[in-house]
Amino acid sequence: MNKEIWYAIGAYACWGFFPIYWKWLTHVSAMQLISHRILWSCIMLVGVILISRQWRAFRQAILVPRVLWIYLVAAVLLGINWLVYVWGVNAGFIVETALGYFINPLLNVLMGVVFLRERLRLTQWIPIGMAAIGVLYLTFAYGSLPWIALTLAVSFGLYGLVKKTAPLNSLHGLTLETGILFIPALGFLAYSDAIGQGAFLHTGVLADILMIGAGVVTTIPLLLFASAARRIPLSLIGILQYIAPTLQFLIGVWVYHEPFTQTKFVGFAIVWIALVIFALEGLVERRLHPVVAPAE
Repeated sequence: MNKEIWYAIGAYACWGFFPIYWKWLTHVSAMQLISHRILWSCIMLVGVILISRQWRAFRQAILVPRVLWIYLVAAVLLGINWLVYVWGVNAGFIVETALGYFINPLLNVLMGVVFLRERLRLTQWIPIGMAAIGVLYLTFAYGSLPWIALTLAVSFGLYGLVKKTAPLNSLHGLTLETGILFIPALGFLAYSDAIGQGAFLHTGVLADILMIGAGVVTTIPLLLFASAARRIPLSLIGILQYIAPTLQFLIGVWVYHEPFTQTKFVGFAIVWIALVIFALEGLVERRLHPVVAPAE
């Protein structure tokens, strides 16, 4: 395998092991954790831009009102996704957060139909329908909607949809998004500290290091993925993306012993079968109708 494939595997593996990282900080509220993630991610991303001498190009690109509006929406969606994910992990719902990212690829296809007027083949509707059945089954099994999974899937799906119209590359885009959220995050942390509920510098050196490290664990997989995505086929990325939720699911069940009853297994199995059909359908379609790259 070439190094770009390893970069992609590394990125998805990092995301897959995220629950362990956040579990080390269960004594810190999700809002404070997300605020630190935004704060330190922004600082690190700005540092990367400065070191790579991209600051002038970045500053010129973000001074366009349309760009700011696009990334404001993206920042809000990203903040919701991060908050629900961290809260779900630390509240003992790692398995359900994994379900959200299993559903996400199918939801992305459905959003393409609704918002971008894309047309689906009948064989693509089948796995989407099966995933919907799986979610409905889990709804009846839980006695309520699996709202954590659906919030993660919808917020990340809409985030991806917004980014389709976004003009900046991944590094500049995430820098702007975290920059937009920087002041609210810093304000919340200052307020928490002022009322005596701040965790930073009050809960031990290890916790402080991990809160600062939230920026590192956010930025490194992003840069790995950005490097890989430019050089390996989209079809391969489509398969590798299941590494993250699979690891999250296994960690939830085997490491943290979250309940995974037979009833839940049936619902998850329906979604997994839908994903297998979806992946195989895509592979067959690309074999039968390969996309020819335009000559340069």
